Amino acid sequence: MRSYKIQKIDLSSEYPCPCRRKGNLKPIVLTEALGCDRCQQIFVVKKDGQIIEQLSSIYQKKSWRWTGNRWKNAYARWTQSYLSTMALLALASIIVAIVLLPLVLRWLSSQSIISWAVLFLVVTILLILTLFVAYRH
Repeated sequence: MRSYKIQKIDLSSEYPCPCRRKGNLKPIVLTEALGCDRCQQIFVVKKDGQIIEQLSSIYQKKSWRWTGNRWKNAYARWTQSYLSTMALLALASIIVAIVLLPLVLRWLSSQSIISWAVLFLVVTILLILTLFVAYRH
């Protein structure tokens, strides 16, 4: 995979819209902003001149960097690697279950109901943490 060099955004040039492929960003006169001719979004150029940020009423704003031929997310988020992280978590859980489950079952066969309750509590907490990680945004 090629790495792209981040380029400074020229306010007198036109760029493709990062939201939609068919729109074009055009400079807005007397401002340091670009507007899309298709989706009507406004993007402000940050002080360093390398990042544009989408103006919206949403709390978490989106930002992009120009690589010379396409827009790239300015701030990579953990949620972008969600699928690989969840696959790795599932694989690790399976390996741990295969290795530790026989040992735990042998230990629990000679223990009391309190041991079973502790095991149930640990499994429940792990399930809640997994669901929290899966559904947070």
